[in-house]
Amino acid sequence: MAEDKNARIAREIYENVGGVSNVAKIIHCMTRVRMTIKDYSQVDLDKLKAVDGVMGVVEDDTLQVIVGPGTVNKVAGKMVETAGVKLGEEFPGDNAPAGNLDDLAANTKSEMKNKYNKPSRIKTILKMIANIFVPLIPAFVGAGIVGGVAAVLSNMIVAGDLSSSFQQYVDVMNIIKNGIFSYLVIYVGINAAQEFGATPSLGGVIGAVTLLNGMNVEAPLTNIFTGQPLASGQGGIIGVIFAVWLLSLFEKQLRKVIPDSIDIIVTPTISLIVVGLATIFLIMPVAGAISLALVGGINGLLHIGGAIAGFVLGAAFLPMVMLGLHQVLTPIHIEMIEKTGSTQLLPILAMAGGGQVGAALALALRLRKNKAFLELVKGALPVGILGIGEPLIYGVTLPLGRPFITACIGGGVGGAVIGAMGYAGATAIGPSGLALIPLIVQGRWYVYIIGLLAAYAAGFFITYFFGIPASEKEKADHYQGDDVATVDNQIMGLSATETETKIMAPMTGELVKLETVPDEVFSAGMLGAGAAIVPTDGTVVAPVSGTVTSVFPTKHAIGLTSDSGVEVLLHVGLDTVKLDGEGFETFVVANQRVQVGEKLLTVDLDVLQKHGLNPVTMMVITNSADLDDVSVVADPGEIQIGVAVLDVKK
Repeated sequence: MAEDKNARIAREIYENVGGVSNVAKIIHCMTRVRMTIKDYSQVDLDKLKAVDGVMGVVEDDTLQVIVGPGTVNKVAGKMVETAGVKLGEEFPGDNAPAGNLDDLAANTKSEMKNKYNKPSRIKTILKMIANIFVPLIPAFVGAGIVGGVAAVLSNMIVAGDLSSSFQQYVDVMNIIKNGIFSYLVIYVGINAAQEFGATPSLGGVIGAVTLLNGMNVEAPLTNIFTGQPLASGQGGIIGVIFAVWLLSLFEKQLRKVIPDSIDIIVTPTISLIVVGLATIFLIMPVAGAISLALVGGINGLLHIGGAIAGFVLGAAFLPMVMLGLHQVLTPIHIEMIEKTGSTQLLPILAMAGGGQVGAALALALRLRKNKAFLELVKGALPVGILGIGEPLIYGVTLPLGRPFITACIGGGVGGAVIGAMGYAGATAIGPSGLALIPLIVQGRWYVYIIGLLAAYAAGFFITYFFGIPASEKEKADHYQGDDVATVDNQIMGLSATETETKIMAPMTGELVKLETVPDEVFSAGMLGAGAAIVPTDGTVVAPVSGTVTSVFPTKHAIGLTSDSGVEVLLHVGLDTVKLDGEGFETFVVANQRVQVGEKLLTVDLDVLQKHGLNPVTMMVITNSADLDDVSVVADPGEIQIGVAVLDVKK
């Protein structure tokens, strides 16, 4: 069978830019495939321009290959399909063809084993849901807090505590809040289209269709099932996600039959007409009935079930987080916010984190003689109090077994308290713990705080009396100063010959993949496997307990060796060696013993910005080749100091 034209163009482009392994990311515009190239010395521009179907090449921040409208969608699609990613996603570091980059293949062998295990269908669906909503969480939190402040001020104006002149400030804050919530379907449509492989702008339009802008209010469109007028937003987020999924299927099929020369005109037009009609007359009525039943059922459960429902929900949430099933709740929260103004489910589920905190405090008290374990708790507890529970789950309670169960019970008690006291809703989704307090509506924050204190107390006392494994108590009583890695191994049940070390985040910021760092020495894994952080704070702490092996004279890099023999390099910024120490201050010297979380150095990020230097900080395991496995255990995105980032097995 003859090779498809678009597949041929994609293959020949790769052949002349150094292969798939030399591309970090692909996006496209109306006429051009835009590639982020790792090493331009591998690009043969003359042969690239000579490829049949390539109209021209532009060198800029990205390498732009012009293939024309219509064709560009298909060629770019073939290229990312070959790499096993989606448009706009970073290419994996292990996508080099056989025979190329042998060193890279050796460094990423263990990562390949984990990354390409085929996920189950349900995990794939949950991952898609997460990818649609996680980018919106900062907007939810920010706008939710702004809206909460506006509500407080509005109540104070009504009560006469503030003059009516403050109303204009309330109006401004409501305008800001409505910027996300009034047009949420558009943002969801765009994100869903990116996730499902449709054109993002078309996904946004389909989302906007559900708002029914332009409908004649005197002669509204009707629900074909009930004969009642359709309402703006009917079907909500659930309907938009399904409609955009349908768009992705239809658009992909359409592009197979529409000639390239008219694809840019015909495909979007037909897609919008067909999917738009299906959205209005089929999806909106059906999804509207589903969302109303869903929200009504949950509200009914909370009101009728009271304390029992609260206990079940609060106790079940930690296992859902552990299994990754909690992501499916995000659309439910959003539907409840749209229909009722707040989600009454989130404050109850947040009690699970309270149970974790209480259990961790009990463990810290009962096992305090085990100094290494105490360090683990100290690192995970602060972020747990603020509503980020994964460090406590995976680093403290779950490995011990019984404390995880008692923590769940503590969360159930907190949920029961809120369920018994009645309504407490949050205006937006986001972090739980103390961070959720500003989002609680209608002055019911005290209900949330009482529930949280109950979860703390229950988690503490149940764990203190019933959740401490006897073996761990004996181990703590006879603690002889084992290092953190050894204690981790004992907790995880590993043998003496199979050691495991958790490498913690040395900085606060945004966790990114090492292969995305714009320096081939790091991104190609030449120094070893690891991760990188784009910092928001200039403090760098020890990611492991061990010994400082080197402090570079320019202070921008520090080497450490953990007590279990893992060699860690921390390199702050790209080309920061040029600063000759300006903006850096170190607090350790070579051969000094350090504990995990101990301050190593600080960097003035403003100095780096002034010099136009990238602050991305690399954490590399330089003896990766001698280890059995180095894997990233934290998801890309916001990361706090002390959260486990890498899992190293020897």
